[in-house]
Amino acid sequence: MPSPFMHLTIVATMLLSTAAQAQESSAAAPTTAENKRPVADTLNKAGDIATQPVRDVGVTKREIPAVLERASEDPYSTTGVRTCSQISTAMADLTAVLGPDYVPGQGTKENRAGKLAEAGGKTVVNALIPFRGLVREVSGAAPAERRYNAALDAGLVRRGFLRGLALARGCKLTTASGK
Repeated sequence: MPSPFMHLTIVATMLLSTAAQAQESSAAAPTTAENKRPVADTLNKAGDIATQPVRDVGVTKREIPAVLERASEDPYSTTGVRTCSQISTAMADLTAVLGPDYVPGQGTKENRAGKLAEAGGKTVVNALIPFRGLVREVSGAAPAERRYNAALDAGLVRRGFLRGLALARGCKLTTASGK
């Protein structure tokens, strides 16, 4: 017989899947990779929310990608980025993990239904574990998440540094911003 935990996890996942489907069906423009990104992001969030309880109790932990580990060691290192090609490759490696770079002047498109479903899903899943914060500290999930978030921050810093390095050297960048 399915446990209450499983039922609540399924409900949270269904909320986010429904939001993704609503997002997908409301797109009036032809299907493109750009249009599919919000739907994919919503489905990824659904998966993250659904697996949060097993991360909270330390059963699984997010692996930090190697490119973020290297960025964490020294985000301002110029080792291995002497040429424009090397800089471009290093930026592409980071973008593959971090997602698209910031584009100045580009507004964000939020899906209200998706945000509500995400908040509802998180609320349902977070209610599953009593004393969640304490459990996360004891299990090692909270420190692991702090390390993961620090690695993400270092990756963002590294990509910004590489962009500045490329601009200073006059490199032609072919990233998401087109600069």
